[in-house]
Amino acid sequence: QVQLQESGPGLVKPSETLSLTCTVSGGSITANGYYWHWIRQPPGKGLEWIGLMYITGTTGYSPSLKSRTSISWDTSKNQFTLHMTSVTPEDTAVYYCAREAGGGGWDYWGQGTQVTVSA
Repeated sequence: QVQLQESGPGLVKPSETLSLTCTVSGGSITANGYYWHWIRQPPGKGLEWIGLMYITGTTGYSPSLKSRTSISWDTSKNQFTLHMTSVTPEDTAVYYCAREAGGGGWDYWGQGTQVTVSA
């Protein structure tokens, strides 16, 4: 059973950098055919896709967030990390990591972590 767990600060000040880590168990982030995503849900709004990584080094980002978002990974820890710079209160959301099985949609999700951007 694949499990994903998000971790990181619950409160970030405006203009700071947000870093969230997703730890994967029961499956490897290096496995062929699986893409690893970050998704968020602002309060009262729908899901917003942030970006993805694939172990070949491929990354992809939402056009609206691309200028201040990056994803890195640590294969030794089976983790991938979201970095978002210059956060504003509009970045307040529940952040999720998820796995995609090669075009088959997101099949495993983390439980989500609340991030609030506030002074």
